[in-house]
Amino acid sequence: MRRRRKQPLALGSVYGYLETGPVVLVTTAWRGLRNVMPMTWHTMLEFTPPLVGCVVSERNHSFVELRRTGRCVLNIPTVRDIKATVACGNASGRTVDKFAATGLTPLPAKTTAAPLIAQCPVNLECRVVDTRLVRDYNFFILQVERAWRDVGIRHLKTFHHRGRGRFLVAGPTRVLATRAK
Repeated sequence: MRRRRKQPLALGSVYGYLETGPVVLVTTAWRGLRNVMPMTWHTMLEFTPPLVGCVVSERNHSFVELRRTGRCVLNIPTVRDIKATVACGNASGRTVDKFAATGLTPLPAKTTAAPLIAQCPVNLECRVVDTRLVRDYNFFILQVERAWRDVGIRHLKTFHHRGRGRFLVAGPTRVLATRAK
């Protein structure tokens, strides 16, 4: 076995190696105003009911809306919408209508005022079920209450943030035999 040479890694770069989930677009709504922000810090916590843990910085406009309403939609974009996603991250919902600015299309959801995004092939309507870690870590626990997917898309070509404007695009799916549980 060839020994690999190692060098120090800046601690601020660690997240780019651990981020495995796709970039999602979080939509919120408060008093008729909609907002959308990209988010990469999320993780599955439970299968059924689906629970998702996520970090939303208190500096983001979406943090305030999520605290107020306890509702959001996690929309999963594909690489086709990477430029609109980055544009959403480079603007503030306090001053910009990101839907108008990016051409993303809001659709009504069933359980929340926060919209689905038409261009995203997967949409997850969520309710905040636990805020105990918000004060210290900005960590919300969401329960997915309704989930939607575009049946015309077989392979989601999602993208994953690696930091500093770099993204990894999901590649081919490999299916391996596993033991049934």
